[in-house]
Amino acid sequence: MQRLPDFETDKKYARARKRIEEIKGFYQHLLAYCLFVPFIIFINYHTYWDYKWFWFSVIGWGIGVAIHGFIIFVHKGTFGSKWEKRKIDELMRKEENKWD
Repeated sequence: MQRLPDFETDKKYARARKRIEEIKGFYQHLLAYCLFVPFIIFINYHTYWDYKWFWFSVIGWGIGVAIHGFIIFVHKGTFGSKWEKRKIDELMRKEENKWD
């Protein structure tokens, strides 16, 4: 097995660590949302149940959680660093073939 130079290992470790922090942040956001929803429904139920105002905050925050999840799990995968590397390699190959 080929051993990477220390600076390459450090860069990969830093990227992996950053990615872990992003995923952890999403799950914390999701947990806060899941704890908030029953609480806000409880408050609405005990104040004035005839008008269901909790939907505004539940839907608004839900959209925020969905966008956060999209950014972390879909956007980073589709147009993230792997995509950038593939695109750079593709363009470099095209450039090399252009001069041949």
